[in-house]
Amino acid sequence: MNLFFDSSAWAKRYIEESGSDRVEDFCRQAHSVSLSILCVPEVISAFARLKRQNMITRAQFDQAKKALFKEIEDIRLINITPDVISHSVTLLQRYHLRTLDALHLACAAESNMDHFITSDIRQKEAATQYGFDVIWV
Repeated sequence: MNLFFDSSAWAKRYIEESGSDRVEDFCRQAHSVSLSILCVPEVISAFARLKRQNMITRAQFDQAKKALFKEIEDIRLINITPDVISHSVTLLQRYHLRTLDALHLACAAESNMDHFITSDIRQKEAATQYGFDVIWV
C-alpha cells in the first residue's frame, strides 16, 4: 500500500491527538510513504506554534523535530516542480483550496499513491472530488 500524507495527518505522528493511532497503523501497513516537500516546514511550523502556546515544552519541540528529520530520510519527498506548479494552478481554479493545499494535492498526484491521508476537511473534499481514494484521520 502506497500512502501520501498531507501535513495535517503527518503531524499526528509526533503530536498525540485524535487520529494519531490510525496514522501509526497506516504507517505500519504501508509499503511506501510519500510527502510533499512542503510537509516538513508545515509540520515544524505546527510544532513551533504549539511551543509558543506553551502546549509543548522546548524539549518536546526538539524531540519532535529530531524525529521528523530522522523519519524523512526513509520517505519519498515529492518536490515542487514546474509540472506540480502547473497542476496546482489547475486545482486552484477547479476547487476551493488554499495555495499550499493545492500544492499538496498536486504532489500527491505525482506520487503514484494508493491512498491520500488527511485530516483537513477542505483537502478531503477536493481530493475526493478529484478522484483520490481519501482516508480521513
